[in-house]
Amino acid sequence: MYKYDQYDHAMVQARVEEFRDQARRRIEGKLTDDQFKPLRLKNGLYLQLHAYMLRVAIPYGTFNGEQMRKLAHIARVYDRGYGHFTTRQNIQYNWIKLEEAADLLGELADVEMHAIQTSGESIRNVSADQYAGAAADEIIDPRPWAEMIRQMTTFMPEFSYLPRKFKIAVIASKIDRAALRWHDFAVRIVKNDAGEIGFEVYAGGGMGRTPFIAYKIREFLPTGQIMSYMEAVLRVWNRNARRDNIHKQRMKILVHELGEEEFRRQVEEEFQHFLTLKNDFPQAEYDRIAAYFAPPPFETGLSEEIDRSDPDFALWVDRQTVAHKAPGYAIVNISLKPIGQIPGDISGDQMDLVADLAERYSFDDIRATHAQNLVLPHVRKQDLYAVWTALNEAGLGEANLDLVTDIIACPGLDYCSLANARSIPVAQKISERFADPARQQDVGELKIKISGCINACGHHHAGNIGILGVDRKGTESYQLLLGGSGDEETSQAKITGPGFDEAGVVDALERAVERYREIREPGEKFIDTYRRVGMDGFKEAIYG
Repeated sequence: MYKYDQYDHAMVQARVEEFRDQARRRIEGKLTDDQFKPLRLKNGLYLQLHAYMLRVAIPYGTFNGEQMRKLAHIARVYDRGYGHFTTRQNIQYNWIKLEEAADLLGELADVEMHAIQTSGESIRNVSADQYAGAAADEIIDPRPWAEMIRQMTTFMPEFSYLPRKFKIAVIASKIDRAALRWHDFAVRIVKNDAGEIGFEVYAGGGMGRTPFIAYKIREFLPTGQIMSYMEAVLRVWNRNARRDNIHKQRMKILVHELGEEEFRRQVEEEFQHFLTLKNDFPQAEYDRIAAYFAPPPFETGLSEEIDRSDPDFALWVDRQTVAHKAPGYAIVNISLKPIGQIPGDISGDQMDLVADLAERYSFDDIRATHAQNLVLPHVRKQDLYAVWTALNEAGLGEANLDLVTDIIACPGLDYCSLANARSIPVAQKISERFADPARQQDVGELKIKISGCINACGHHHAGNIGILGVDRKGTESYQLLLGGSGDEETSQAKITGPGFDEAGVVDALERAVERYREIREPGEKFIDTYRRVGMDGFKEAIYG
């Protein structure tokens, strides 16, 4: 993983002291809340329903045991003993005191972490495939490019005050594990017919009030030109964006209004200007950064055999582990979705355990996923039983990856000041309704995503089944959506019809699942069946 140099350390420490002064002036009444708001947001601090919430950046989802232990320490000292992993590969703390926030940021800086640009009208935490550097299907590790982009876009003057937030993703495989086309800007590392590595470029995606799936705007971009091309995209948006209407400021709106071809034309025109400057990144800088992501010293000659005599362990192996590019190793997914619990939450003690396991069994490497889970990317197959045993004893041994209980959910009205409805209780009730492991396995892959408001932090637009909480004359109501996807066959979920109350939406979801079980063909996932029969195949079952 990337390690800070002297400039990174100086920058982050200076930012902490700058924020300390800003917070002091706010506490003393020398800054109004309106004056303080843009300052705190650029440092990841939100004012929520009950307290301040701090969002900590985990660039491209990669961190280590020391950092995880610091996150556990922060959970105990500054929060209520836990943290919440988000759909942006970040972690949030929901009970922060303003007078302690600068000390917290200082402790993060001690382990090369920060909360810079995790909020506000800025380029947010750059996300990537959680299996980067371990996946058997990737072309190269995408994280050096994600780090290059992170460094380029942090505090860049031209893009410090954008019209709205801007989200970037980088992947390097045909299989999309990062919801690529739901981003403002995204690249997939590819090889052309000549065997050259470059980028397939997408722009204009996003969820929220007006969801759009990103267009492919470049079939192949040489790697040496990525910074210039991204800057061209940002400049076209920054120059033309609707700053007069908060609902029309995202880049997806501009792309939609200009049209795919006109947006592409303007980007290419701007890009040609950048090429004349000949100021793209130096290869030596990429090489410097890439060296931090060199593969760990994998052992050779390891056995591929796994003792499956314990049926619970065998089930976990089948569901929670993924093929690794190195023989004798596996990628381990850690579920943060125990039955009946809050999706994405993890206690300080559980964080400490994951840190221990990473250091002992995974080359001190941990990943956060956009599905609110964790990953140990490099575990020897002979160590899987020991890892599972420890996780299981700590309440982290659920075998439900991508199943009906592996639910994505935002904090909703339990915490968020923007929410219209609660998300957490709905997720808990669905999880409990489908708690039987045999039933979950029979249903198979089914991605459920829940948002407590139209901002879509729970990615309901990309859910095979999505749930959106809305306000209906002061009462919480829930819309059920079907047919969304965040994978390489990206699709937008559609509303089934009238909404439900909290209990009713759980019943309606169950009826949709049972309808799928009735009409599915051999080997079909829920999304496959929906695409075959459409909404009409489900609507009568849902509404009777």
